[in-house]
Amino acid sequence: MLNSVHTTSVSPVFIGRTTELDVLTSALARAEAGAPQALVIGGEAGVGKTRLLEEFLSVAEAAQAVTALGACLEIGADGLPYASVVGALRSLHRRLGPELEQAALGHEEELARLLPDLGEVGREAAEESGRGRLFELTVDLLEKLSEHRTIVLAIEDLHWAGRSTRDLLSFLFRSVQRGRLLVVATYRADDIHRRHPLRPFLAELERLRAVERIDLPRFTRDEVERQLSGILRATPEHSFVSQVYQRSEGNAFFVEELACSIGSGCGVGISDSLRDLLLVRVEALPEEAQRVVRVAAEGGSSVEYPLLAAVAQLPEDDLIEALRAAVGASILLPTADGDGYRFRHALVREAVGDDLLPGERSRLNRRYAEALEAQPGLVRKDERVTRLASYWYYANDADKAVPAVLAAAFSARRRSAYGEQLALLERAMELWESVSEETREGLRYRDGAAEVYPPCGCYSDSEDSRLRYLDMLAEATVAARRGGSRDRAYTLPKRALRLIDATEDPLRAAWFWTQRSRAVVSLRRGDGRAELLKARALVDGLPPSAVQADVLSRFAAWEMLYQATEEGVRTAEEAVRLARQVGAREVELHARITLAVLHSHLEPAERALQELDEVIAEAKTSHDPDLLARAYTNISSVMESVGLSARSAEVARSGAAVAEQHGLARDSGAFIVGNLVEALISTGEWDEAEKQSARGRDWARAENTLGSLATHDAELALLRGDLARAEEFLERSWENLGRKYLEPQQAIPMADLVVRISRRTGRFAQARATALESIEAGFPPGTERYAWPLLFHAAQAEADSIGLPDAEPGRADVLARIHAAADGLRVTAPVWQAWAYMAEAELTRAGGHSDAALWCRAVAALEPLERPYQLATARFRQAEALVGAGDREGAQEPLSQAAQCAERLGAAHLRREIALLAERARILLGPREPRAAEPPSQDGGLGLTRRESEVLRLVAAGRSNRQIAEELFISPKTASVHVSNILAKLGVGGRGEAAALAHRLGLFVPHGTTHTASA
Repeated sequence: MLNSVHTTSVSPVFIGRTTELDVLTSALARAEAGAPQALVIGGEAGVGKTRLLEEFLSVAEAAQAVTALGACLEIGADGLPYASVVGALRSLHRRLGPELEQAALGHEEELARLLPDLGEVGREAAEESGRGRLFELTVDLLEKLSEHRTIVLAIEDLHWAGRSTRDLLSFLFRSVQRGRLLVVATYRADDIHRRHPLRPFLAELERLRAVERIDLPRFTRDEVERQLSGILRATPEHSFVSQVYQRSEGNAFFVEELACSIGSGCGVGISDSLRDLLLVRVEALPEEAQRVVRVAAEGGSSVEYPLLAAVAQLPEDDLIEALRAAVGASILLPTADGDGYRFRHALVREAVGDDLLPGERSRLNRRYAEALEAQPGLVRKDERVTRLASYWYYANDADKAVPAVLAAAFSARRRSAYGEQLALLERAMELWESVSEETREGLRYRDGAAEVYPPCGCYSDSEDSRLRYLDMLAEATVAARRGGSRDRAYTLPKRALRLIDATEDPLRAAWFWTQRSRAVVSLRRGDGRAELLKARALVDGLPPSAVQADVLSRFAAWEMLYQATEEGVRTAEEAVRLARQVGAREVELHARITLAVLHSHLEPAERALQELDEVIAEAKTSHDPDLLARAYTNISSVMESVGLSARSAEVARSGAAVAEQHGLARDSGAFIVGNLVEALISTGEWDEAEKQSARGRDWARAENTLGSLATHDAELALLRGDLARAEEFLERSWENLGRKYLEPQQAIPMADLVVRISRRTGRFAQARATALESIEAGFPPGTERYAWPLLFHAAQAEADSIGLPDAEPGRADVLARIHAAADGLRVTAPVWQAWAYMAEAELTRAGGHSDAALWCRAVAALEPLERPYQLATARFRQAEALVGAGDREGAQEPLSQAAQCAERLGAAHLRREIALLAERARILLGPREPRAAEPPSQDGGLGLTRRESEVLRLVAAGRSNRQIAEELFISPKTASVHVSNILAKLGVGGRGEAAALAHRLGLFVPHGTTHTASA
């Protein structure tokens, strides 16, 4: 090995980059203060990214930071899985061994997927969340390590990063919340063409405020002159500087090569070809050294010395001399760990590789592969199978390549590197037709890879374990789904289904149809039911199998989400029975969760809650965190559905803690937090709900979870009277969930929010249209928890719009349709019964007469429940109806109770409307001293002048400022001033809301209409 060979083509003086270095050191200072930082440095090849990074790492080390460098390697189908992160973590492990091991304690088996030094990899994850769990544990590890020291994690050559590395870094950039951590990554900007996989990654970083980007420019002429002075150890002539600057255009690496090309022993003249320029130094080497350089170029981004020696096949003394010459010419450099060699610049390696003769590349790759097969210990264990697969692939030997590529794909899957697994599987499928029958006969399916795929004892013939092309398609489908390649997860099953004879192979066909269903839903191209129906038809009547049980379980889960029916119950029961019969434990437990939720939709919830408790207990012993998280998600949801909100919150807290403990916080944990937020809103703990929602947003990564949280945030903002924020959050819900193929649990609450926001802002036509659209779509069994509130709020909007000319036509038909929809809903849970009473009472108000007795019944139903806001609303309505009937004394107690609750909750709209009703009816709220009776003001106690009352009347009638001016004989400007004053006094955000408030208070009721106040 050579570690101290002197080279002269690199300037010993760091040139320029003052601005960029200042940006990096400022980020380091912020990281040292406890604010995690991330920077990405982009620039063309040779512009000086590595030199800048090296200089900065020296600065960081001088500041007592611990630095760790990892590089993405150009080898394999899509790069070595996590290569750069593995390299950086290995560096940290060398420096912080005991501390890193302590930080990883309890999670060594999972973190070993990234850092094999920690031990053997544990049980393979069964779901997509396995990768998320690995990512989350990695973030946690880095946060722990950087708690008391500054750590700089440097990642080079992102343009070579595989899918898994990109995904992990993206997760890291978005998720690190604490610690003295700075992550710096570099990439070659001129390589990022329109379809380069790094482009969407960079686009995502642009949207992250926590990530700073540095675009590294070329050197100026003055900087080139300084660089040449450093290289030549003398001041260059003016003409020479001009010549080099013109030819290099300020690219630092080209400056070095040009300086060498006319220097002593490096050739003559300035080459016209860039490739020739890069080869000048190589061609100046002795023949044996050139040969070694060619061997090294095909070995990868770096090559271990023992492997290089085995392939070069030179006497060791000759090899050392050849390497000394290559290092002395600044072509090769020893690697940082001292175990091998790398090219000083990737551009030279690429030029050498491009210069290889036809057949030379495949011959070299064959020699690398044969050397590695003969002595596997020549390379690190975690790189071995991937590099062997790459060597055999480029050796153009399909019979050797396909088994090696499949072994590498299996290894990638074990490490949750699904992007690389997919690329490797597609490479194997590309070569499949070139593989001999003898080789195919020896290939076997690795069971468990594609979940409950047929080779799991579903067939009895002895040849079933042979690997088929369809099996690779199945593996690739799962890899695509788990790795987030949704389009490939959609197209791969389609390709498989074209190849399958469903009559001959119904189980595989059914399996691919279930995968197709999942992909359709993921891409929002449908609800997935049609595909599940095809799968179910294919397995009907077949002998019991895990695939059959899984198909039925998934069909029942669809029923649970979209339409809880007795058929769904029977399907879930059959799935449980079949799963038990064939020993498919995981399928059984998932089917039992589904069955319990279906039971909760169709009968009193006690049985369902007991069933879910049992599943949770069994899931804890099965060591399946995904299953456990799903059980917690559903039991908390069922509790909230039937009105047990306090229990739901308690269970959701436990579930979120379990998810976090198992590294699932940013997956299912965030969704469970959403359930917690929903329960806290119901119980009136709004400050805590807001806090938990922020926690959920910090955790959440999935669009569905982000959309659900935004829906809860919109609800909370609306309850607090912040209409602008409510609309903003609702828009976020649409952005994350889309507007097509929504599940009822998404579509109905979002429609309900539209109705409520529209009502509050006076957009009654929109409220009506949205309500009717939902009624038309229907409320299947299982949607009662969402449908009852929507019907109540739809009736509320109709009641509030009484007296508005545009709202009168069609009102009777709308009320009839609301009545009919309500008649079709079940009331088996007390909370649903309470909503039903509220809806019935609201419908009487919408009919022109609010019935105090009906509101009293609603209050009685709500009092035992955990719904303070709804109880306050019902009491307010009860008081309003009593005032309308002339019973001011009877109205005082419910109105005072409603006022106290609204004040405690911070329900701004409700609080204001209670105060206005109390003012108009001269009802004393709370313990205030009584005051002399005053005649009711003509403006309903709003504090408006006579003229402002007149203007408000015209605003409520839909008049513009110009029309108001004409009717009152004032100028449009004066009318505008009056409107502005009115909005300020009412505390509303616009004319529509002011008009809605006036109509709700019955201030300007058309002649012949009776109308009571409303909220």
